[in-house]
Amino acid sequence: MPSRPDLFTSEASTMPSTAPADPPTTAPSRLGVAFEQLAAVIYASADYDGINSALVSAAVELVDGCTHASLMLRGSRNDFRTVAATDDVARLVDELERRHHEGPCVDAIIEVAPQLVEDFRTDDQYPTLASAVVARTPVRSAAGFRIVVEDSKVGALNLFSDEPGGLDERSVDQAIVLASFASVALGAVNSRLQAATLAKGLDSNREIGKAVGLMMAFHKVGDDEAFALLRKASQDMNMKIAEVARQVVEHHNRR
Repeated sequence: MPSRPDLFTSEASTMPSTAPADPPTTAPSRLGVAFEQLAAVIYASADYDGINSALVSAAVELVDGCTHASLMLRGSRNDFRTVAATDDVARLVDELERRHHEGPCVDAIIEVAPQLVEDFRTDDQYPTLASAVVARTPVRSAAGFRIVVEDSKVGALNLFSDEPGGLDERSVDQAIVLASFASVALGAVNSRLQAATLAKGLDSNREIGKAVGLMMAFHKVGDDEAFALLRKASQDMNMKIAEVARQVVEHHNRR
């Protein structure tokens, strides 16, 4: 006689479930979290200093083997200056590159491809720099990655390792992503500051226009004569003409 099925086991319960399984939950990646934090800094920053510091700090966190990092920018006279660094070691290597007019970071601004020195002790591409770096710093490996803003080669993200071969192909791939992000970030800040400067200029021009109009009416003169009076007052008071104009308008509004 066939046995009865267990009262607590139904036929349906033995069938495979067709309900979709809950998707597995994964923790956000280190890279994703870091870029999220960088984006927040960029959104909140009103100038370059905060962005520059965040970028070099992120390099040490995100790029395998990176011990120190710096950001070097090209000046209007085609000179180079370090605008951010994680420490004095990174600043010193930048200074040595500028002093000896050679190095992966300086070349990265000029060349298209990233520049990598795997071991300064055996490097023959930058012999003078390599000798100085080995003698004066713990750095043994370095790489430079060009930063481009609005099609202009503005600088380089520079990475340094205290280990020979500490920066390798994997490090280069990671740094290329970060340098690309840096280019976008600095471009965004540049556009934001340009817009703010333009808005400020327009406000100043409006104030000057109002003041000229008031002085034309008060002194019964033309616009050229009224502007000349405003400019003379600016010189006599050693104040910017926009500030004098603002005071003229405020004085009128208080009457």
